[in-house]
Amino acid sequence: MTTSTGTDWHAWQESWDRQQEWYMPDREERFQIMLDMVEALVGPEPRVLDLACGTGSITARLLARLPGATSTGVDLDPALLAIAEGTFAGDERVTFVTADLKDPDWPAQLPYGSYDAVLTATALHWLHREPLAALYGQVAGLVRDGGVFMNADHMIDDTTPRINAAERELRHARMDQARADGALDWAEWWQVAAQDPVLAEPTARRFEIYGEHADGDMPSVQWHARVLREKGFAEARSVWCSPSDTLLLALK
Repeated sequence: MTTSTGTDWHAWQESWDRQQEWYMPDREERFQIMLDMVEALVGPEPRVLDLACGTGSITARLLARLPGATSTGVDLDPALLAIAEGTFAGDERVTFVTADLKDPDWPAQLPYGSYDAVLTATALHWLHREPLAALYGQVAGLVRDGGVFMNADHMIDDTTPRINAAERELRHARMDQARADGALDWAEWWQVAAQDPVLAEPTARRFEIYGEHADGDMPSVQWHARVLREKGFAEARSVWCSPSDTLLLALK
């Protein structure tokens, strides 16, 4: 979608997807299973909260798969939100909210008090355990009874160090090959965004907010499942995993 600014938002979405796939080549499979479980548990027309939505990757796949769905995207990143808002401009099914998930009052900014599904991917590892546990409590308050929360992210089991090391070595070898073939990494993608006339200013604000690197945690699947049950979910377990990533589902 090219707007009056001359910005091709679809191209920015594509470039973000390619950059993310450099880290997670099975990213689309994760999204497919996520939406399979949304449809199985809450039906074909869910009200969804796309948590830490970024460019709206989950929302785009949600609406392609389930056109009767509605989505609220919430994030703090001004550059990624600019891409999301440009991409979905004019689509009445989608609303975006700028909010800091570390702010205890962020749910008050949402257009709805409850959701059928809250979905997030490759985002919450920015948070340490204590604020993440607090966020899980807030999410439990937003998911209706019978609704679902899903988090697809790096979840590391510290009890398997040799397995972890072997997986990391293989993954990084494949990433190095993709890089040699021209793939952009995270830092390079942001360098390109910083040079774009439309995204330069929100990119600068983004780095003022977040800095250069995340310093959160990547606790185990067992930790996530336990905390989600403690915060009010009835069931929680993995529904998909790769050697490095997990899709964890919690049912209210």
